[in-house]
Amino acid sequence: MTERTGKVYLVGAGPGDIAYLTVKAQHLLVEAQVLVYDALVDAQLLELVPDSCLKLDVGKRGGQPSTPQAEINQLLVEHCQQGKQVVRLKSGDPFIFGRSTSEIQALITAGCPFEVVPGISSALAAPLLVGIPLTDPVMSRGFTVITAHEPDVLDWEALARMETLVILMGGRNLGEIVYQLQRYGRSLSTPVAAIRWAGTPQQQVWIATLGTIVEQTRGESLSPTVIVIGEVIGLRKYLRSPDAPVVLDRRLNPPVQSSESSTPSARVSLSDIPMGSDSQKTSSLTTQNSSQPLAGKTILVTRAAGQSGEFCLRLQEEGATVIEMPTLEITPPSSWEELDNAIAHLSNFDWLILTSSNGVDYFFERLEAQNQDARALAGVKIAVVGKKTAQSLRQQGLQPDFIPPAFVADSLVEYFPESLEGKKILFPRVETGGREVLVKELTAQGAEVIEVAAYQSRCPEAIAPAALDALQRQAVDVITFASSKTVQFFGQLVGEIDKLPLQGVCIASIGPQTSKTCLSLLGRVDVEAPEYTLDGLTQAIVQWATSEENVRDRLAHNSNIDC
Repeated sequence: MTERTGKVYLVGAGPGDIAYLTVKAQHLLVEAQVLVYDALVDAQLLELVPDSCLKLDVGKRGGQPSTPQAEINQLLVEHCQQGKQVVRLKSGDPFIFGRSTSEIQALITAGCPFEVVPGISSALAAPLLVGIPLTDPVMSRGFTVITAHEPDVLDWEALARMETLVILMGGRNLGEIVYQLQRYGRSLSTPVAAIRWAGTPQQQVWIATLGTIVEQTRGESLSPTVIVIGEVIGLRKYLRSPDAPVVLDRRLNPPVQSSESSTPSARVSLSDIPMGSDSQKTSSLTTQNSSQPLAGKTILVTRAAGQSGEFCLRLQEEGATVIEMPTLEITPPSSWEELDNAIAHLSNFDWLILTSSNGVDYFFERLEAQNQDARALAGVKIAVVGKKTAQSLRQQGLQPDFIPPAFVADSLVEYFPESLEGKKILFPRVETGGREVLVKELTAQGAEVIEVAAYQSRCPEAIAPAALDALQRQAVDVITFASSKTVQFFGQLVGEIDKLPLQGVCIASIGPQTSKTCLSLLGRVDVEAPEYTLDGLTQAIVQWATSEENVRDRLAHNSNIDC
């Protein structure tokens, strides 16, 4: 028997958010058998690997316990020699202060195959994400990237002459950086930007000068932080889109109108800061610079596992940072007997009613299992509820005969296109927990309704780590609910809802029934989609985010929070 050969992939995870992961890196994570990752890797990336994957956290964050490099080298070699596909996941890019040399040398010595997969370095991404260009024909004809982990070994005289500096791992040595640069002639009015947690929902930015940055960040944890120094920072206010939204961090004071009225602790919108004054005592915290209406907003999406992709993409296209929290697991029913029996007698039915994409998918799955296809429905009319359900039906090569105008099941009977008296209706649906109002109304109109279990929905066993982390850090701006069950199971996953800090978080519902459940379990609803679809919900959230009333509410909320 031929022994299986393993391989090690040294993969760059990018600056943080899963949106900045390369396609190749994603493919490798999906197929990984062993994952060896650093502390700064986004928790969402860990969810991409298979359940069977061995995950090993080796730390590698400044000032915190880490696995010795020699042990990491040995882990990579051992698992590779066992024939495993090993992903060594590093934040940023593996070859930019990633300590990859030692690991590669160990792999070469052991004869282990390896490949290096590039990632987006925070040195490039962090300035970009806050609107700071690193090059300019006049202000910055080049830039220098350094690590200030060991400032004593750097040539500060040479660095002080560089137009633009990008400094990684410099948070704990910020005072020394300032001292050395001004010692060798750099003006204290030189603009400085400190960007913490770039490319993540908790991204923050301080804009100051070389003379004020230490005081303005005093008491703040500056890890992980990218520091940019140079006149090019002043271009940021000119590169902002004129319709860019005001972006606030819920932990901060509201922005002031000018630096003249500010105090040493005041924090303002980045676009309000005039650059170049030694006497400035203002700083700023913000998130991404964009004209997209949801830029800077973190949205928690609660939907069925594996079924939130299109909705998340819509939100991301509007600028949002999206965290998925699966609150539904869709599974086959306890028995196929009733559905299979109904499929065997499809010609006896007048109508087939499908109220969800899950109902469509499982119905046609069983139709195929019975060696039949869409032709078996030749004499049966089909009614569907919702655009998404209609789309799923069209993917099966069929057009619906009727879609109620309000996209909800409650309107189906009211707008039914023909008399229901004497009609025999097949209704494949969720096995337990569904609403009974539709069946009662159809029956009251004289129809005979045959309900059959097509699928089951249940609560996941545990909350997604990235969702839990965001909720605990109060980093979520909006929570979306697309069904009553998502609200119910959200409550089960987070425990006692009344103890969950949801103040200042927008509760967004897809429609009236979901809103009723939100009111019952969460005590309020802030946004309800006027059109009960995911597109409608997206637009409702956009309208909420851009409304003047919401900005005022957020400003008032922030003014009551102690920084």
